[in-house]
Amino acid sequence: MISMGRIKDPRIEPLTIVTGVEVTKDMKYAKVFVSFHGERKLLENGVEALNHAAGFIQSTIAKSITIRTMPRLTFVADHSIERGARITKILRDVGH
Repeated sequence: MISMGRIKDPRIEPLTIVTGVEVTKDMKYAKVFVSFHGERKLLENGVEALNHAAGFIQSTIAKSITIRTMPRLTFVADHSIERGARITKILRDVGH
C-alpha cells in the first residue's frame, strides 16, 4: 500500500519499508516497524501519517485476507538502518 501510493499523504515517503511486525498473542494488537533511509524527521512524519491512516490500512488488509481478528495497527519508527549506516561509516573511517 505504501509503495503503490494507495495512502494519499505526502508525509509518507514512497521508499518507506516495513522492517518487521510484532503481534500480541491474542492477535488484538500489532506493532508495525517502518524505516526510510533519509532524514529522521521525514521518517517521524511518515510514522505519524501512517498512524493517522491506520484505520484505513487495517480495513483494506482485512478485506484482502481471511483472519478471525484483524489486529489494531500501530506504526513505529525503526532506526536500525540509520544505525547500521552510521556504524559502517565509523568502521570505514577507522580503517583509513
